[in-house]
Amino acid sequence: MARTVGIGIQDFEKIREYQCFYIDKTKFIKEWWERRDDVTLIARPRRFGKTLLMSTLEKFFSADYRGRSELFEGLSIWEDKKYRELQGTFPVIFLSFASVKETSFSQSRESICRIIRRLYKKFDFLLESSLLSEEEKGEFRSVSATMNDSRASVSLLALSDYLSRYYGKKTIILLDEYDTPMQEAYVGGYWDEMTAFIRSLFNATFKTNPHLERALMTGITRVSRESIFSDLNNLKVVTTTSDKYEDSFGFTEEEVFAALDEHGLSDRKAEVKDWYDGFTFGDKTDIYNPWSISNYLDTREAAPYWANSSSNGLAGKLIREGDKSVKLDFQALLDRKTITTELDEQIVYGELDGSDTAIWSLLLASGYLKVAGREDGLDGPLYQLALTNREVWRMFRSMVRGWFRNGSSNYNDFIKALLLDDLEAMNEYMNDVALMTFSSFDTGKKPSKSEPERFYHGFVLGLMVELSSRYVLTSNRESGFGRYDVTLEPLKPEDDAMILEFKVFQPKKEKNLEETAQAALAQIEEKKYTAALEAKGIPAQRIRKYGFAFEGQKVLILAG
Repeated sequence: MARTVGIGIQDFEKIREYQCFYIDKTKFIKEWWERRDDVTLIARPRRFGKTLLMSTLEKFFSADYRGRSELFEGLSIWEDKKYRELQGTFPVIFLSFASVKETSFSQSRESICRIIRRLYKKFDFLLESSLLSEEEKGEFRSVSATMNDSRASVSLLALSDYLSRYYGKKTIILLDEYDTPMQEAYVGGYWDEMTAFIRSLFNATFKTNPHLERALMTGITRVSRESIFSDLNNLKVVTTTSDKYEDSFGFTEEEVFAALDEHGLSDRKAEVKDWYDGFTFGDKTDIYNPWSISNYLDTREAAPYWANSSSNGLAGKLIREGDKSVKLDFQALLDRKTITTELDEQIVYGELDGSDTAIWSLLLASGYLKVAGREDGLDGPLYQLALTNREVWRMFRSMVRGWFRNGSSNYNDFIKALLLDDLEAMNEYMNDVALMTFSSFDTGKKPSKSEPERFYHGFVLGLMVELSSRYVLTSNRESGFGRYDVTLEPLKPEDDAMILEFKVFQPKKEKNLEETAQAALAQIEEKKYTAALEAKGIPAQRIRKYGFAFEGQKVLILAG
């Protein structure tokens, strides 16, 4: 009989007691313990079982769970007598920053301090012990949501000291979702304050802590050493390109197919692979996201479960507000192609606004991209990146549509007018679209009306998404916006082909927008842009030509 799939259960004890569907990952315990790294940071995308595995570690090592052999019987870790004897023999501090999603530094700081205070309350029994002096008991009680920076920075260090004395063993510290406050600080605009606070806390907890047996941190990204780890030289970092713990997070294909067999879905393997396969950790390919697989087993229907499990707001912001090269590369990704780039897996959030490499590195760490290949470059390795799978591709298509949500009816009307070759309606709706969505594509603190290039590229991505079922869209990849033409090759013989040439009004060269649009049409003829379409057998009379002239948020379209 197939085990019940418990959606969203992240507590190992509950999963085992309820006998829910569970894939055994306890071999990670042995692998991690025998590497003997002081402090390990493992970066994996969201919903990849990080919290469940941290809960597993807590239940395995914590003295609170001494004698709970039933939790581990039948699992791989219990096959080794050495580890059966190790279970439940350490003091463990387990905390998570997953809920720290505030809009200001003061609120985030208070949230972190409140998490630490709740942790202290769990160990209130220490106040009854003669091991703590009266001064230490006073310090214990002073830990609160409003404690000062000095007390907060040493709070976890002090607690590990108290626990080590009480149990006669050094303390294991587990910190889940360590980088959530950092991402929120970047989006909320209080990065510098948050990094200073976290750096002080981490330095005392993980570096200058003589009471630490070892520690494990998990998160989505590897925040740069300069930001919060500058004093932490005993840190072992494991990212998505590392070869350590490759199959400890996420499900392997063998595990997924076995789960489908268990639930009577053996005939669905091709569908599941098409939708959800694609994650790669180190050299291990064919990794699946546990959230999507669990939901599929529960509903028996394919849908973008993982991609829709958060707002994807940061990913959308980086692409929507990115420059021309970002949007051109993103267009290639949407077209199921690869892009080639360097990677810097130390995410410097302050550089995301101006670094293509930082953007793609963050999207890789977040699970939206996968490494499809690697080659040696002059300055280091170059990576071929692609969208992870169909689920992610569907999510990004929906995201692009969302960029035009404020003017969605006008944008859809423009698409209809374009297909009908209704020039008057095209001009009317295109001006409405530009007016409503222009500023969304401008990254500057003072949006510019004279540099609308980001909007044009976002607009082309919108065309690509909306017309993909009827046309193959290609765009000019040469430098310089002046030669940015778009070719729409029909998939059905009854549809016309189209060429769109965009030009920005230049007052030194043209008197008005009409001259700019005429220049765009002239360029189509001079550069023989129709040649490629005609070579594919499309008659010249079935190729429509449009010149788009832009001046800020004003648009004029002429047909040739």
